[in-house]
Amino acid sequence: MPHRTTPPAEHRWHPWRHINRHHPNLRVTCQHRLGGHLKGLFTPHGIYLDCRLTQAGRRCTLTHEIIHLERGPVPNHPHYSILEEHTVEVLAARRLIELPHLIDGLLWTQHPHELADELWVDVDTLTTRVQHLTREERAHIIRELAERQPWHN
Repeated sequence: MPHRTTPPAEHRWHPWRHINRHHPNLRVTCQHRLGGHLKGLFTPHGIYLDCRLTQAGRRCTLTHEIIHLERGPVPNHPHYSILEEHTVEVLAARRLIELPHLIDGLLWTQHPHELADELWVDVDTLTTRVQHLTREERAHIIRELAERQPWHN
């Protein structure tokens, strides 16, 4: 069996480092309770993350807000704003969960909560990533799991 090299955990997407490198003047705070179902909010004063979020929730929400920042304002149109939110959710999930890490996690569990915990994300982000795998990514996962877990074949 060929040797697989998954990027080490320290090479995973790190939204805090990204902010420090690419947006050093942007303030991020986790000290406030945000209203309703709001997890994060991008304002002229910086990014606010709800203080009740878990570490994984903060990581996912900050990534989501960074992508909004880098893509520009959300369109002020009901259809296009929903489409933009969906696009940002998919991009954030892809950035947070690289395929090699997903495969490594699937080797030991397929339980969503355990897998999300292993991948340092929330279950919603994991679900989004899995629901939007390309046909090629799905085939790659199936091949890798079959090769690395031959007893399941």
